[in-house]
Amino acid sequence: MKSLVIVSHPYPSQSKIIKALQQTVEGIENVKVRNLESLYGNDVSGFDVAAEQMAYEGIDRLVFMYPTHWFNTTPMLKAYLNEVWTYGWAFGPGGDALKNKQLLVVTSAGASQYTYSHNGLIQSTMDEVLTPMKASALYVGMNYMKPLVFHDVASASEENIAQFQQKLLAALSE
Repeated sequence: MKSLVIVSHPYPSQSKIIKALQQTVEGIENVKVRNLESLYGNDVSGFDVAAEQMAYEGIDRLVFMYPTHWFNTTPMLKAYLNEVWTYGWAFGPGGDALKNKQLLVVTSAGASQYTYSHNGLIQSTMDEVLTPMKASALYVGMNYMKPLVFHDVASASEENIAQFQQKLLAALSE
């Protein structure tokens, strides 16, 4: 299965988990990696839309890899969706470029799994927080896969990071 991994982190120099996960998938056969901040800095209107849309050609699975940022995607990833998933390409008349592809969200959270529960501080699960990603995937005809979520990353040890990397590799081999 061919995968396109779109990586975003609002503070790349502070990234520990997302950086490690990106390094894990770089160089894997049939996996293309595009890091939005590496390509475009923080310019939310500077995307090369044609190049980004071309990156989807021939893929079976799209992976969005980012830290959950204030219970949302990163600013660059949201801008990317606004600019790249265009009417007539991703949806609307003739817009079936994403149809039947898989979408896998890989995200990290500094807080615990308990925080992301109905009994926790935000009284919402991570699945509920990710509802806009699920809705976006379904709207353009994608198959939304069970997200891969890494909690407690603020205190993650090297052993935890290695476990995260193994879970990601397993998910990409399915």
